[in-house]
Amino acid sequence: MAQDKETRDRVRELVKQVLANVPVEDEQPNQKTTEQAPEIFPQRVVVNSLKNEIGREFDRDESAKSLIAEDDLRGLDFGAKLRVAENARFTPLAHDLIREKNIELIKKQSRRGSVKMQSVAVGSDHGGFPVKEQLKNFLAELGLQVRDFGTDSTDAVDYPDFAHAVARAVGEKSVDVGIIIDGAGIGSAMTANKVPNVRAAACYNAALARNSREHNGANVLTLGSGQNDINEIKEIVEAFLSSDLTEERHKKRVGKIDAIERQYKF
Repeated sequence: MAQDKETRDRVRELVKQVLANVPVEDEQPNQKTTEQAPEIFPQRVVVNSLKNEIGREFDRDESAKSLIAEDDLRGLDFGAKLRVAENARFTPLAHDLIREKNIELIKKQSRRGSVKMQSVAVGSDHGGFPVKEQLKNFLAELGLQVRDFGTDSTDAVDYPDFAHAVARAVGEKSVDVGIIIDGAGIGSAMTANKVPNVRAAACYNAALARNSREHNGANVLTLGSGQNDINEIKEIVEAFLSSDLTEERHKKRVGKIDAIERQYKF
């Protein structure tokens, strides 16, 4: 019996030692640490690869369609949120599915009145040509005067030629802003930023487009035809065109960007 008791005591002691070494998460953060934590700025912007999982206002976007059919609703869960055009119409079967699945309709509001510009120059290489053509109609619907600097087909061309043409129109103030589309948007941004008075930003979501305007005073938006679909591109363009540089602290920083540019002018 004494031997059994000694064995049980050793086991208990081993268990205590193991439990003592198991890490335990604090249920609440240390109040002192939280109060003393410095403000983090700028705030994190969600990149394109994460945007579908964070802060979504709807589960599916069908706002580019004027008629919603049953097939457009397939795969939506009960109570899902569907974004539709302000004047969207629905087939009878679509109406039935919306009622059966209790789908919430979120109507996309027109932003025509919030656009900050009057004119825009557009350009693309061969990879961005189909997107440019769709985007021209969208820009006209927003009430903008559109100047197209090419290209005019899907025949292979060099993106710097068209990025330069758009950027020059912006730099010379012939238009208010410019939009350039190539495969990734990066090469066109590099090209455009060689032109005086141009601040070009490659943006892959609406948050970045808005930030580029409000914080950096971007006047040229570059887009990647291989990075976003046409609905996402329209959202990015809307965010860019409906934002503006207004806060003095950001104007001061943009002024420093311009001052650096002037140091290297010959």
